[in-house]
Amino acid sequence: MPTIQTQRLTLSELTAGDAGFILELVNEPGFLGGIGDRGVRDLDSALRYIQDGPAASYARHGYGLWRVELRDSGEPVGICGLLCRDALPDPDLGYAFLQRHWQRGYAVEAGAAVLRYARESLALPRVLAIVNPDNAASIKVLERLGMHAQGMIRHGNEPRDLRLFATVAAATEPA
Repeated sequence: MPTIQTQRLTLSELTAGDAGFILELVNEPGFLGGIGDRGVRDLDSALRYIQDGPAASYARHGYGLWRVELRDSGEPVGICGLLCRDALPDPDLGYAFLQRHWQRGYAVEAGAAVLRYARESLALPRVLAIVNPDNAASIKVLERLGMHAQGMIRHGNEPRDLRLFATVAAATEPA
């Protein structure tokens, strides 16, 4: 997968060296409440999370979650990319950012870059997103990316329905 640069961010493949960052990210209250507990409790399980998730997706699909870092400093601030889920007919946009980096526009900036990649490099006609219906901030990000609510969907072992969003990849530019 290519490295993508935006005005403020660099998106690149997650590697084994990112295990400490992933351990921190997936155990933050915002991640646990908005996305869920991934059972990552130590560096070994964080490494397995990277290997079994993003790295396997890169090999299988040619896309996955990228590490998002600040372009100037290289500090990792989140993850953003495309996921392929059995329960969804099209790839979906996923993202999570360290809470100390919320409300800085990084999710919209990274999401727009991923959607451009989906359109221009992967020629995907549609990208989906699923979100906890109580996560107003994430819903606002999806709307700014030009995605539209499609209704509710039950996904996997989630205890409740999630909101489904979709967009035609060619029409995705942040508002």
